[in-house]
Amino acid sequence: MCGIVGYVGNQEAAPILLDGLARLEYRGYDSAGVAVFGNSGLKVAKAKGRLRVLSDQIQEGRAIQGQLGIGHTRWATHGAPSDVNSHPQVSQSGKIAVVHNGIIENYAQLKEFLVGHGVPFTSETDTEVVAQMIEYFYDGDILKAVGRVLHRIEGAYALGIVCSDEPDRLIAVRKDSPLILGLGEDFNFLASDVTAIIKHTRDVIYMEDGELAELTQTGVRCYNNLLESVEKEVFHVDWEIDAAEKGGYEHFMFKEIMEQPEALRRTVFPRIKDGEVIFEDFGLDDDYIRQINKIYIVACGSSYHVGMVGKYNLEQLLRLPVEVALASEFRYMEPIVDERTLVVVISQSGETLDTMAALREAKRLGGKILSIVNVVGSSIARESDVVLYTWAGPEIAVATTKAYSTQLAVVDLLGLYFARRRETMTEERYGQVIQELLLLPSKLEQVLESTQDIQYYASQYFNHDSVFFIGRNMDYALGLEGSLKLKEISYIHSEAYASGELKHGTISLIEDGTLVVALATYDKLFDKAMSNVVEVKSRGADVLALTTKNHAEEMGKTANGMITIPTTDELLLPSLGVVPLQLLSYYIALMRGCDIDKPRNLAKSVTVE
Repeated sequence: MCGIVGYVGNQEAAPILLDGLARLEYRGYDSAGVAVFGNSGLKVAKAKGRLRVLSDQIQEGRAIQGQLGIGHTRWATHGAPSDVNSHPQVSQSGKIAVVHNGIIENYAQLKEFLVGHGVPFTSETDTEVVAQMIEYFYDGDILKAVGRVLHRIEGAYALGIVCSDEPDRLIAVRKDSPLILGLGEDFNFLASDVTAIIKHTRDVIYMEDGELAELTQTGVRCYNNLLESVEKEVFHVDWEIDAAEKGGYEHFMFKEIMEQPEALRRTVFPRIKDGEVIFEDFGLDDDYIRQINKIYIVACGSSYHVGMVGKYNLEQLLRLPVEVALASEFRYMEPIVDERTLVVVISQSGETLDTMAALREAKRLGGKILSIVNVVGSSIARESDVVLYTWAGPEIAVATTKAYSTQLAVVDLLGLYFARRRETMTEERYGQVIQELLLLPSKLEQVLESTQDIQYYASQYFNHDSVFFIGRNMDYALGLEGSLKLKEISYIHSEAYASGELKHGTISLIEDGTLVVALATYDKLFDKAMSNVVEVKSRGADVLALTTKNHAEEMGKTANGMITIPTTDELLLPSLGVVPLQLLSYYIALMRGCDIDKPRNLAKSVTVE
């Protein structure tokens, strides 16, 4: 997802905008630009490539004077990356500038209308249509002009708008794409993410779909789509700015891998009291929990892989059918949902567009919505019946690590909480899992203390062009995440397969030297996992195995290499097993010279369909 920052205040805007955009680089982008209003009018600077190109062009902001402006990092959707297609996009007279996240779905019809009225276009973007439409309706009141345009555009958008005729006002608009307002003394911000403005303010307003806002140096006013004033709650962000900085680590991803033990402590420890899982102000009563007859888990990407692990665990704990659905497919599969269906929605950002759409469809069908999110006050959180926050802190690297781990922990806690009320676990088993959950952070620290073997294996295998992950049951679900991590940051072709499917086609791809990462942590299926290791080795594969320490000796007799994790309860094995796979992907990407925190073509939060 692209990044938006807007500022109005008593300081020079351009350096503040550049700093805010730098904090949004992790979201992925291909160009950057700013528009600033000062004594010499509205000035726009844009550049294809990294933010540094733009910063050098405007001398770190010194070349553009003014105390009001908007900035943008663009990820191309309409029109190839170029200076012309970069944002801000400007109207034909040059008086209105717009930055935009999302997609205007009916831009072609609107563009045809404007061209028919003699309006010239210079870019290939859908965003220029917005700027030109606002100017078309502008009659001296920028807020009213924007309101008229919003009734004509379709799609998902977050907009920041400035007009040179009204140089003391910023306009913000939000629909299906995140946008927040930051409040300060003698200054105010708009931004697509709190990380852009946390250096300046911790007081924020979360805009709702269909809302507009007017920002001046002295205040902020919010409106609905009829331009009626609305009161908004102000939230205080309580995490420190250094949580969004590297803190001496070379990459955010490595920092966030190393933060996982502490993140798990924040997620788990406050929710276990006197040996019981406790959720404060939980919105589902015990009667409803006992009446649930089906659980859907709906998510995208790594959160979907959390759901895959969660399916195995929840079905075992609750003896309920659990279906995992890709959020992007959920609306189109005609899901069977009623008032006894619990829909568990998982999203790190709480703004993922496909997941939000799936949530609304599940609500329309009568299901109860329980969301697991990291970002307090996010759209998914606000629209859910029940919210469980992961409390992972800000995650900057595009490839998720601690968000995955904390989401998985929340799913495990949820399973235990429900099992207690549905009486599907014995006291002894319940106590054992609780004890191991409390030990999980310290066992994770043991894994992180011994990374030399993983670095060595990365040095042996970083030049492979294709890698296969195999496993059964929860090991298969774990392999899905390990494979995704490798492909998204190292660009190596990688696939995960259920081991039992090898002979149904996949084994034809195994030849001399093929790297197979064999996951064999699940004790009940270890013997079958060993059989699959022998099977692929007989076809010439190099096998790197991941197993528990109690199976290390036996696995070591067959595999070419081996990574071990401490033993724990079988439900929690993926929580330990994922970390070596994250590290393996990290070190391989490092050795291949990849841009680890900002992999090509990817964005942190996907807010377009």
